Amino acid sequence: MSRRLISTGSPFEKTAGYSRAVVDGDFAFVSGTAGYDYTTMTMPADVTGQTRNCFKTIAAALKEGGFALTDIVRATYYVTQPADADAVFAVCGEYLGEIRPAATLLVVAHLLKPEMKIEIEVTAKRRPA
Repeated sequence: MSRRLISTGSPFEKTAGYSRAVVDGDFAFVSGTAGYDYTTMTMPADVTGQTRNCFKTIAAALKEGGFALTDIVRATYYVTQPADADAVFAVCGEYLGEIRPAATLLVVAHLLKPEMKIEIEVTAKRRPA
């Protein structure tokens, strides 16, 4: 299988020169995904809504590449406030509780835009049919 680029159509992808996801063989690498709803280019003010939007965008990118959330083997979460960790973990549990990928949560000083509270990146590996 050849390398395939997946886009959400976000203006950031073209401007910054990246793809939402890259499928290479049996792997999908999903770029750091913020809490935007990319159809409206809006973002909830709260970290819970942003985290849900992250997973919706990630799920759509994986699906377009022929993967599912169940294929996720690695996740990295970047949050700007340690106090947001419990809310983020609750949403992660909804989406990944049965999948249980290897995961890391990092608290960072800032994300690109001040309204961004979380960014998530994942790696998925296609499971044998």
